Amino acid sequence: MAVLGVQLVVTLLTATLMHRLAPHCSFARWLLCNGSLFRYKHPTEEELRALEGKPKPRGRKERWANGYSEEKPLSVPRDAPFQLQTCPLTAVDALVLRFFLEYQWFVDFAVYSGGVYVFTEAYYYVLGPAKETNIAVFWGLLTVAFSVKMFLVVTRLYFSAEEGGERSVCLTFAFLFLLLAMLVQVVQEETLELGLEPGLASMTQNLEPLLKTQGWDWALPLAKLAIRLGLAFVGSMLGAFLTFPGLRLAQTHLDALTMSEDRPMLQFLLHISFLSPLIILWLWTKPIARDFLHQAPLGEVPFSLLSDSAFDSLRLWVLVALCLLRLAVTRPHLQAYLCLAKARVEQLRREAGRIEAREIQRRVVRVYCYVTVVSLQYLTPLILTLNCTLLLKTLGGYSWGLGPVPMLSPAPSSAHGRLVGPGEDEAQQTAARIAGALGSLLTPLFLRAVLTFVIWWTAACQLLSSLFGLYFHRHLAGS
Repeated sequence: MAVLGVQLVVTLLTATLMHRLAPHCSFARWLLCNGSLFRYKHPTEEELRALEGKPKPRGRKERWANGYSEEKPLSVPRDAPFQLQTCPLTAVDALVLRFFLEYQWFVDFAVYSGGVYVFTEAYYYVLGPAKETNIAVFWGLLTVAFSVKMFLVVTRLYFSAEEGGERSVCLTFAFLFLLLAMLVQVVQEETLELGLEPGLASMTQNLEPLLKTQGWDWALPLAKLAIRLGLAFVGSMLGAFLTFPGLRLAQTHLDALTMSEDRPMLQFLLHISFLSPLIILWLWTKPIARDFLHQAPLGEVPFSLLSDSAFDSLRLWVLVALCLLRLAVTRPHLQAYLCLAKARVEQLRREAGRIEAREIQRRVVRVYCYVTVVSLQYLTPLILTLNCTLLLKTLGGYSWGLGPVPMLSPAPSSAHGRLVGPGEDEAQQTAARIAGALGSLLTPLFLRAVLTFVIWWTAACQLLSSLFGLYFHRHLAGS
């Protein structure tokens, strides 16, 4: 219990530091703040009338004498030469934004969860593997659960809107991704090595003795079907959650490329970050990734570059590197979004007619008020993918390439033969049986399959939605 005790102490210290340092030193604030914020300074009445070309207004007595009881809202020409002011976005400005506290708490919790995981991995590597509870898994599972919660919070905004069609778009993409998730599950392992077939076989091998003892042999095919449908439902939900983040990512990617025309290195990183979901898809395409490295085209004799365990470790490192790359280019994407206010004003000048002064201010402020939602849309898929990768390494029995890799084999169920002490009551016996049953069902092969499917499917949804966003913003938005 020494390892678990040390991990609990580190967890308590980390939680204390979160409580004390979060208001003063927050990674979430660092990502969001210090960008260039565009503001529209509401002009004075004299400036508005000068833009309109109207004379100075008459007095109150004169207006009442001519039958005027109140003055209409002032309007200006859409091509009026008004300018936007720029200022840095500070933490004080962000505090009043909607969902800022949720954004700050979620991002900071993800950072501290990563710190706990790094410490736990280093501790296990130094002292050797121990059969103790890995508390970093608990932190990772909490972060994944909070990621799903953030998806629900952001998606609820689109379902609550009565106008705009966002609800229809989410439902349409949800049904589309439901069909695609069903098609992905029937792809053979020789093409797409998600490990669904070995994982289900490992789980059902241990589930069959449990069902036979209860006389429920008929429920085994239903259990397999329920797992398949559950994965399809999860894929549909992730597709609906990632629809608008993908559309937003395409827009900010294009704007960030335009803003960094004089910085070729940043443009290269932006392109790699945008194509990172495609790289993730390639990693699990067996003819392209694993078979290519095992049979490299170096002459007539096949030459193996990497072993199976080395390839699995390399795949984990590539996933972590791609997530860190996306994190590194977060601020250019958020700055590109804030510059939408300037783009909207320039588009307004190309239109004809008049517009109220308050409407101009609302169009500019609306971009600023939505920046925390855009930040959550950008960071939540990243955090979900990174934590699923870390959980895949720990729960799936992989290695970072720094130590031996344990050999996994589907072990038979041991829940029915579990010994119970004579001093334990009925509740303890029931809890022991449930723990044994879950331990035999949630095998490393089955957890590998589930986590790999979530990682691969998240990348697929991001790629499809962002590519559709590129087509929409280039060809449909301007028409």
